[in-house]
Amino acid sequence: MRYKRHQSRPYSIKKNGIKDENIDRQILAIHRAMATKLLKHPHLIEQVRETLEDRKVTGRLPYGHHLIWHSILDHIDQPETFITSITEDSPRMRKLRRNTPPVGILNEQERQLALEQNALGQLDSIDTLIY
Repeated sequence: MRYKRHQSRPYSIKKNGIKDENIDRQILAIHRAMATKLLKHPHLIEQVRETLEDRKVTGRLPYGHHLIWHSILDHIDQPETFITSITEDSPRMRKLRRNTPPVGILNEQERQLALEQNALGQLDSIDTLIY
């Protein structure tokens, strides 16, 4: 038996729930902290580029995602654009942040602090997170 797709629904069905939204919010807080740390320590960009290339070569990162991340990293000399790009609130960037190349940038203490301050709504400046 085949079911007909309903194309004229007056509503949309949301496929992600509160759990996904919370995870995305946590990932966003971590990426904001990573972006700030990369701006303060630009030598870490090379580590991110190496991870990016490794994932491309091993087939763990689609070519389009590879290009987007390279484009973002190329804006490291424009802090506002760099942070805005990494923290963009769009379905595409939420998906990209789920498989991010800037792994290992934050230590555990920085990561936990970013999550705790974001969860409490006290994250006025990420500068206090990065040593």
